Amino acid sequence: MSQKMEPTQRPLDLDAVQAFVLVADMQSFTRAAEALYTTQSAISLKLKKLEQRLGRRLLERTPRQVRLSAEGQQFLPAARELLAAHERALEQLDQGPVRFSVGISDHVAGASLPRALAQVHALDPGVVVEVRVASSHDLMPLYERGELDAVIVRRDGERSDGELIQEERMGWFAAPQWQPRAGEPLRLATFSPSCGIRELAVRRLEDAGIPWIEVFVGGGVHAVAAAVTAGLAVTALLYRVKPAGAIDVGKSMKLPSLPLAQVMLHTSVRDTRAQGVLRTVVAAMKNDGR
Repeated sequence: MSQKMEPTQRPLDLDAVQAFVLVADMQSFTRAAEALYTTQSAISLKLKKLEQRLGRRLLERTPRQVRLSAEGQQFLPAARELLAAHERALEQLDQGPVRFSVGISDHVAGASLPRALAQVHALDPGVVVEVRVASSHDLMPLYERGELDAVIVRRDGERSDGELIQEERMGWFAAPQWQPRAGEPLRLATFSPSCGIRELAVRRLEDAGIPWIEVFVGGGVHAVAAAVTAGLAVTALLYRVKPAGAIDVGKSMKLPSLPLAQVMLHTSVRDTRAQGVLRTVVAAMKNDGR
């Protein structure tokens, strides 16, 4: 007769450990569930069983946030190492590294990109992700030519394909010290003429009969953000990439409202491991915009 295994001898459920790491990183059951293509209730059940298996409370749950308990913080490094060891073992069985490329609009990347890459590495260190950050206008042709395996971009025009992953607020941002000049057109910091957000902003101003003038044209979000921070002008941006300290002056200046920006995922990724990593990137992007 085989001897009954004591609780301390039972192996840990790797799926539950992976769920724990994602919840810890994203501070959200919902985002972790999206990354793993499952439900929030399934994640909760996995973590409940993991806590029972360890005899420790790993997470502190409140209506507004998810935090690691002291024991959860102690367990997290070991959980990461366990997942990494698992991936190394699979690679020894000729599963090998997986590589794919993703383009991310600079209007979308924001502060979430470094966190997303860290979460990708924790989830599957064997997947190599090539990331290109550029404008949506530049990324879509690369995807259509097969030079990128996936893109996360802002929807432009009437194109209806792709997966809607987030709708985000836009605003008219300026430095706190910026003041309009009486009797002069609205001073704008804009992107290149091919940028959809520039086209949208200019069209809204013209429809509202508000005169404007470009005083700065930048090649990307960081350049335009620098002009705004320096107090040169106003610009239209997604909230997720607004310059630090900038304020939305749309209401105070009676500027036209801006629509929600639709963030889309287009992907041709078929490899299961790469799909899992891509879902983690998407979930991290959504977590930053909540």
